[in-house]
Amino acid sequence: MSKLKETTLDSFQYAVSELLVRNKSILDEMSKLEDSNARINRTICKAVTQCGCIKINASKQEYPEDVEYSKIKDYLSSHLEGELCANCRDLIEKDMGRHLFYLTTLCNNLDLNLYDIILKEYKRLQLFGKYNLR
Repeated sequence: MSKLKETTLDSFQYAVSELLVRNKSILDEMSKLEDSNARINRTICKAVTQCGCIKINASKQEYPEDVEYSKIKDYLSSHLEGELCANCRDLIEKDMGRHLFYLTTLCNNLDLNLYDIILKEYKRLQLFGKYNLR
């Protein structure tokens, strides 16, 4: 990653440490992270059920048994149809930002560096490539 990205992530992590006042307990942080995850899910549901800018058309994911592993993704679908409208996109981005905030509070409380975690995961992805199976 570039130095600018590293600096931005480190600055974000520092800002989070300075702004977190009330929920310093790791128990608070863990529950806030779970709450923010639920809010992301709820906002996506509302984009489907209230706004209607996206639809979910889900069915069993099937692909030929003899297909190369690298081609499997060509047969799979996200089950999403449409695109997020500007309002739903903004709401989901806010919810995801809040989620990153609480993830970062856990990093701070556990003396972990968010940039280092992302970098290590990126290196694992590069190392194992298609064998990550996520």
